[in-house]
Amino acid sequence: MIDLRTLRENPDRFRASQRARGEDDSVVDALLTLDERRRSALSGFESLRSEQKSIGKSVSRASGDERDALLARAKDLAAQVKAAEAEADALGGDLDELLMSVPNVVEEDAPPGGEDDYVVLEEIGEKPVFDFEPRDHLELGELLGAIDVERGAKVSGARFYFLRGVGARLQLGLLNMAMQQAIEAGFTPMITPVLVKPESMQGTGFHIAHDKEIYRLPEDDLYLVGTSEVPLAAYHSDEILDSDALPIRYAGWSSCFRREAGSYGKDTRGIIRVHQFDKVEMFSYCRPEEAQEEHRRLLAWEKEMLDKAELPYRVIDTAAGDLGTSAARKFDCEAWIPSQGRYRELTSTSNCTDFQARRLRVRYRDADGRPQNVATLNGTLATTRWIVAILENHQQADGSVVVPKALRPYVGLDVIEPAKKTGSR
Repeated sequence: MIDLRTLRENPDRFRASQRARGEDDSVVDALLTLDERRRSALSGFESLRSEQKSIGKSVSRASGDERDALLARAKDLAAQVKAAEAEADALGGDLDELLMSVPNVVEEDAPPGGEDDYVVLEEIGEKPVFDFEPRDHLELGELLGAIDVERGAKVSGARFYFLRGVGARLQLGLLNMAMQQAIEAGFTPMITPVLVKPESMQGTGFHIAHDKEIYRLPEDDLYLVGTSEVPLAAYHSDEILDSDALPIRYAGWSSCFRREAGSYGKDTRGIIRVHQFDKVEMFSYCRPEEAQEEHRRLLAWEKEMLDKAELPYRVIDTAAGDLGTSAARKFDCEAWIPSQGRYRELTSTSNCTDFQARRLRVRYRDADGRPQNVATLNGTLATTRWIVAILENHQQADGSVVVPKALRPYVGLDVIEPAKKTGSR
């Protein structure tokens, strides 16, 4: 949630942010008007309440006609106070509802524009050159006995799959390597819930009433998370953190669930866009003035993982119009996918400043002992989708796949060989 005091002091900064996102900047004036009306209503309520208290004290000292007049005025004031309080509460509710709909203020250095207006910051690694016709990840996965989308669809429907044999070993090895790296960097490992309350989902910045990507269990009023960012962000809700402990860093391992509404074409083949996948997610609580530096650290840890996987990739600065509601700045790492001849996102790291913390009421005490909002940041360290890039970039002519050196101790193999066909069809 944005800061009303900052909005009053610098509304043009918020207008510029809205325009950079491609959003309507008139919401700024609507917020300022509502805020002024609410403050005026509160002032009127407090003035009437003060008079009501004063008359209440005078009644006990008055008698006769004076007492009757004071009692009549007290009765009239009681109705006015009740009406003024109701008006202030209603305006406060309208203001809060509008505030919850406004996205975070983007960093001034974030590129303006939409999905295609990102800026490439760097390209790392050499794209593979094959002297044979390379297979895509699904063909490789089936040849290796690693991926079974046919039975996934039979059991659960479209965009579900089984990782079997070496596929399961590859994912477990990848996520274990990511978790080990996080632990060595000082993160606390977490296995998080995958079902959360609506206030946890909304507090993280998701519009549960309108987001078509979210799975909901209506009977329980619970939501399946699309990332462990949600339970990790809500983990310290309504708490004041120890200032000396900041930054507090968690690495969450969870299954993630997304509807993937509207995706089509090559994205629906294999395991690029699926309804369920596993992920290790970094999450950090820090002081707001340290958030930009922490953001660069998360990006560096993501790049370290990609280097261990020996993948060619690029880093992009995501344009403002392609940022999520909570993000003020986002960097994506995209790996080269040979079968598509393009880069695809494998990691994403966002600086959410104090936006989520305001909604979830996560604070720390400053040097003067006053509660202040923390900043929150998140970053992907590994997901199921990495298997796509690993299989395609490290494939050999016979369909085998060389396991990246750093990953071998976690998988238990140097090379994944094509599997002998087993089982019924």
